[in-house]
Amino acid sequence: MPSHLGEIPEPHAIGSQEFMHLKELFDRSFKAAQIGVWECSLPDQTLSWTNTVYEFFDLVPQTPLARDEIVKLYTPETRKRLNEVRERAIRTGEGFTLDAQIVTAKGNSRWIRITACVEFTNGTAARIFGVKQDVTAEKTMVEQLRRLAERDTLTELASRTRFEAFFNEICAADNQSPRALLLADLDGFKAVNDTLGHQAGDDCLKVAGRKLSQAVPDADMIARIGGDEFAVIHPCSSAEDLAKIATHIVEGMNWMIPTPTKNIQITTSVGAAIIVAGQSPKDIFAKADHVLYGAKSAGRNGFRIASPSRSALEIAQATLHKEGNSVSSGRF
Repeated sequence: MPSHLGEIPEPHAIGSQEFMHLKELFDRSFKAAQIGVWECSLPDQTLSWTNTVYEFFDLVPQTPLARDEIVKLYTPETRKRLNEVRERAIRTGEGFTLDAQIVTAKGNSRWIRITACVEFTNGTAARIFGVKQDVTAEKTMVEQLRRLAERDTLTELASRTRFEAFFNEICAADNQSPRALLLADLDGFKAVNDTLGHQAGDDCLKVAGRKLSQAVPDADMIARIGGDEFAVIHPCSSAEDLAKIATHIVEGMNWMIPTPTKNIQITTSVGAAIIVAGQSPKDIFAKADHVLYGAKSAGRNGFRIASPSRSALEIAQATLHKEGNSVSSGRF
C-alpha cells in the first residue's frame, strides 16, 4: 500500500512493533469500511491496488492488472464519465469523486465511489491515486427510497409525488403536445370499507388500479393521488377526444363486488380539463376537480369536462398548427 495515502507515521518515528500494529489497524479499518487504495502511474498507466480493490472487481489479489482491461468492467455510461473527469484531473491537477457502476469479472453489478488526487513532478502529472469504496448497499437503499417515493405501494401506480412533479413539468414546458388531466373518483368505495373492512377496501383499490390501466393504455401517467382518487395525464387532441377517453375510464371502472348479503356496485366519476402549457398546474387541477364533483353531484357514474378558456383554445390550436397535425386525427 502506498504509504502516502494513509496517516500512519513512518517506522523511524515510532517503534517497529507499534508501527506494524498501527498498519494492521489501518488495513482492517479500511477493509471494514469497504475502502481500498489504488494508484496509477503516468504516463505508462501501471495500476497498483490493495487487496480490497481486487475484491470489488472479483479478481484474485495480486493478479497482474492491465488498465485497458479493467476499464472494460465499467458500464459504458460510467466509462465515458470516468474518462472525462480523469482527463480533466490530469490536465488541471484537481481531484474528483465519482460514483461508478461496474460489472465485475464474475458478472456482478456493483457501485464503487472513486476518490482521486493527482501528483505532479516538474510540472507534469506523475501519478493519479486515491481510494475506492463499495457503495452498492447505499445505492440500493437510495434507489429503493426513490421507488417508494414515486410508486404507490398498494396499486403499483405512480404516487402523488411523482404525479405532481410530472404535471408541473409539462405545464411549465413550451411546445408540448397537448394533453389532458382526468381525475377519477370511485363512487361506491366507502360501502366496501364499511361492509367488508379495510382489507377488502385495499383489494378494491388494487382492482381499480388495474382496470384504470387497462382503460387508458396510452396514458402518459396514471397515478393514485389519494384514498380512492386517481389521476391520468393523457394525450388529447380535442374536447371530443377527451370525452372518448373519459368514457373509456367510466365504462372500464364499473364492476360488482359480491358480498354475503348484497352486491356492491363500484362506479367511477371523472372530471377532465385540457392541459395548456403556461397555465398554472393549480388552476388546471382545480378545473378538473370542480367538474369531477359536478359529475358526482349529477348522479355519479359519468364524466364532465371543464370548458377551456378562449386563450387556451387558441394556444392549443397554434400548437396543432405548428406540429402539422389534424384535430380530426384524434392524436398528436
